[in-house]
Amino acid sequence: MSALTIENLDICYGESKVTHDINLSVAEGESFALVGESGSGKTTVLRAIAGIATSWTGSITAFGQARSPGIDRGFARQCQMVFQDPYGSLHPRKTVDATLSEPLAIHGIADNGERVDEVMQSVGLDRRFRFRFPHQLSGGQRQRVAIARALILRPKLLLLDEPTSALDVSVQAEILNLLKRLRREQGLTYLMVTHNLAVVSFLCDRLAVMRHGRIVEVASADQLKRGALEDPYSRELIQFSPSHPA
Repeated sequence: MSALTIENLDICYGESKVTHDINLSVAEGESFALVGESGSGKTTVLRAIAGIATSWTGSITAFGQARSPGIDRGFARQCQMVFQDPYGSLHPRKTVDATLSEPLAIHGIADNGERVDEVMQSVGLDRRFRFRFPHQLSGGQRQRVAIARALILRPKLLLLDEPTSALDVSVQAEILNLLKRLRREQGLTYLMVTHNLAVVSFLCDRLAVMRHGRIVEVASADQLKRGALEDPYSRELIQFSPSHPA
């Protein structure tokens, strides 16, 4: 079954068209990466799927449920996004408990705290962090909270926007291992944006290479590891990447 299908997606910011005729399909349980240089439209695709970028044409379907532009609560139960910056994505005046409880309240889900405890445990956060504020947490702990917030509604699809790029190298490995474990244990599907090709090799099954708002190639992670991408731009991307997996 296809977890996510995107067809003929054109996204605009004002008068500027950012993406052109994006077509891709992500299988249920798959981890799929969008790679390319800055400004290629990768994050814009995630924002359109999440309902943040609202000026688009084409179709976006997750688990057979088509979405329209804008915020869609029903779609949000299926699909959540983890943002790049764990420092900016959490409200500085809300405790971890308030941050994790808010989505439940918005969606009318009664909870006596058990689901918050459960999701904190799943991301490796001790209960003692529950009533702390973001400034009392490390960068890695904040990103664990952000992942927990994305998981609290029990979605099937996570959109990951450079989820480790703002973290120290030692913490990056912890978060990547966490994401790998969560995918396995909860049967999650990932669509990830990253500049780091080593991350793609470690966490993803397939990738799409984007340039100037277009997909120029779709390939397997195995092709990436072997340096066997076909498009000249894709090969150039591998050659000049500081995280060349070869």
